[in-house]
Amino acid sequence: MRHTLPIAPQFYVTAPQPCPYLDGRMERKLFTALQGEHAQKLNDTLSKQGFRRSQNVLYRPSCAECSACLSARIRVADFIPSRSHKRVLKKAEGLRRNATSPWATEEQFGLFRRYLDTRHADGGMADMDIFEFAAMIEETPIKSRVIEYTRPPGLGERGRPLAAVCLTDVFDDGLSMVYSFYDPDLADLSLGTYVILDHIAIAREAGLPYVYLGYWVPGSRKMGYKAGFPALEIYKGGRWQDLGDPADHKAELHPLSVDPIAEQVARINLPDTRTPPRE
Repeated sequence: MRHTLPIAPQFYVTAPQPCPYLDGRMERKLFTALQGEHAQKLNDTLSKQGFRRSQNVLYRPSCAECSACLSARIRVADFIPSRSHKRVLKKAEGLRRNATSPWATEEQFGLFRRYLDTRHADGGMADMDIFEFAAMIEETPIKSRVIEYTRPPGLGERGRPLAAVCLTDVFDDGLSMVYSFYDPDLADLSLGTYVILDHIAIAREAGLPYVYLGYWVPGSRKMGYKAGFPALEIYKGGRWQDLGDPADHKAELHPLSVDPIAEQVARINLPDTRTPPRE
């Protein structure tokens, strides 16, 4: 009779660097490698505890004096679009969705560069080249998809021009929007919002209960839009809870708001991959 041991990944902490969300703060991440035959199960389990994937790494903010970043997800069954959401869906109804395997293309990269140059020229991805872009899209040890959105061709155009792209992971309980970008010239279509709304529709069609949006940060204008989605939950205090009034969640910016790394790691629940005994 043979058994395998439970997954026992090693966890590490990055060196501090400037926070992209809150001015004057320093960012630090707790992370572990995502690899091997149990990568999907590890990803599913840790994502329910506030972790996010970047290529073959799972990470969670673990800043020395700040606990502002809160993982956010939408409860699909309870989501009711607002009037503004309905207007976005109406304006973008001509878009066509195409789900593909995680494979990078030159057209995607061209859109990605235009998006960064217009919206995030001073961000951490500003210098990313086509090879790094391909790695972001293609280096995934779990079930991932690239969701492309194309618009009807204009005068003199051939084919359907690419309007938006989202790298999406498929969990056992939902969809995770790893990274999305869109045509900055189509600002009137509110494509960032539209892509989220369409992922809610995809999850509903697939019978998946959640759409994971990444992190919501109280006080960050970059992340404020996420609080505008109904049925939003945040991972806070070791459990998922309704967002409620966003004003009730103030950024915790003092040393005692963060537990020591060893205590954080000790409380992480890991999946048990032991093979049940044969009868």
